[in-house]
Amino acid sequence: MRTHFTMPVAVHLFLVRGNEILLLRRYNTGYEDGNYSVPAGHLDGNEEVKTAAIREAREECGIEIAPSALSLVGVMHRRSTDERIDFFVAATSWQGEIVNAEPDKCDELVWADLDQLPDNVIPYVRQAIANYRRNKWFDSFGWELPSAPSPT
Repeated sequence: MRTHFTMPVAVHLFLVRGNEILLLRRYNTGYEDGNYSVPAGHLDGNEEVKTAAIREAREECGIEIAPSALSLVGVMHRRSTDERIDFFVAATSWQGEIVNAEPDKCDELVWADLDQLPDNVIPYVRQAIANYRRNKWFDSFGWELPSAPSPT
């Protein structure tokens, strides 16, 4: 019997307020600590992407989001220490006040101007935010793609 390749799948949540996006600074996680990201997490298995985004919003920010308030805005095939698929979901409305619900993993929440993101945003997250702003739905990150042949 053939074993099929599998990879981690994550969902990243863009909480957008006007021209600002919510960023959280990673802390004590062992991955990109001290750098900004967005609320995110792995799918638990047998979990739809929007359901995972709603769960992460509740776990990390203490808010509730209706499924109808979420839009799938991007997918990224990414290579880091392993190969991954990332889904990016955006919301402009939610219920409740945003709080740092995981202070053991995040030491700061900030609303950042989309035109002036902090320098220490995790690079693939920065690229995904730029893609969102350009309505670019799919991208790859961390791969060395072959260059185009030079004209003769």
